[in-house]
Amino acid sequence: MSNQPIIQVRDVAKYYGDEPALAGVSLDIMAGEFFSLLGPSGCGKTTLLRMISGFDVPDRGSISIDGVDMAGVPPNRRPTNMVFQSYAIFPHLSVAQNVAYGLKRLRLGRVETKRRVEEALALVALEGYGGRQPHELSGGQRQRVALARALVMQPKVLLLDEPMSALDKKLREQMQTELRRLQRAVGITFVLVTHDQEEALLMSDRIAVMFNGSIAQLDSPEGMYRRPVSRQVASFIGMMNFLRADIASIDPSGATVNIEALGSALLPGVSVGKPGSATIGIRPEMLTMLYGDHATAERVFRGKIVDTEYYGDLTLYQVRIDDTATVVTVSMRNTAGRPILQAGDRTRIGWGAESLVLLDPLESAK
Repeated sequence: MSNQPIIQVRDVAKYYGDEPALAGVSLDIMAGEFFSLLGPSGCGKTTLLRMISGFDVPDRGSISIDGVDMAGVPPNRRPTNMVFQSYAIFPHLSVAQNVAYGLKRLRLGRVETKRRVEEALALVALEGYGGRQPHELSGGQRQRVALARALVMQPKVLLLDEPMSALDKKLREQMQTELRRLQRAVGITFVLVTHDQEEALLMSDRIAVMFNGSIAQLDSPEGMYRRPVSRQVASFIGMMNFLRADIASIDPSGATVNIEALGSALLPGVSVGKPGSATIGIRPEMLTMLYGDHATAERVFRGKIVDTEYYGDLTLYQVRIDDTATVVTVSMRNTAGRPILQAGDRTRIGWGAESLVLLDPLESAK
């Protein structure tokens, strides 16, 4: 990945009536980056992708690709290509004819066209499939044809509009890995629109989380997961326990907080303006169920299990903390010999202050 942007979006807005689909979005996407636009339906991510591709026009702002302002440049003249959610491959054409379709306007010779088509099919592991018809392919193979048709044009940017949403879970997971491998192999910029946070975390170099036409956070997958900037982002990316807290004091070493049901803790390196109300977040996997009387942790609370959800590789426990109405989710890997506890069982839970995330400081917990 380069440290130079290939896409520059500056104060881009789009309105449908009085409602903003995009409310002044600005961001840079780097050359060779796998970049994801993540958010719930209606957040503006597909609108932004369509404006990068040229299918929609901003009401305000500018979009540049590879240093060239795209104002007035139609989709077929941009150095981009798009893979749609529906694949949009032609049912009456063979696989090779579908892949070669966009090459017609380049007026390449038959030999060069065949070479480019075979290279594109090889990239997506469809060697030997050129003579097949679309109805003879599985959903995953049709998706690969759509990818090959986009890549054969050798775009500088490949735009992906939820291309795996129609696949079943196992095939979707396989294609996520394949798409990431493909992006690294060809080295061009991929921009993915998805509402699936696991997909974005797995595949991306950076993620922009969007709500209500704006970017709530732009970060690496690890940064997004470990250091969400708000409760809204934290609840959208993975699971998070939220607890009310009061910021009791602030000094150069960090902030001391009094946390609902957990007590007092120092958050090292945390800087806030002044004492007040806040929300504390802690991921379920950062809470550890302690088996046996001799197991220890930095801090411990006791509780009763109120529900157990078994997923095979892990178990999620809902645990009510003793002497409170507070229920937290605890995630435990199911390792060999580790028992699965059930509702009504008592347990001890270990936790550490370094796992706490301060969210919405100086605002009331929702």
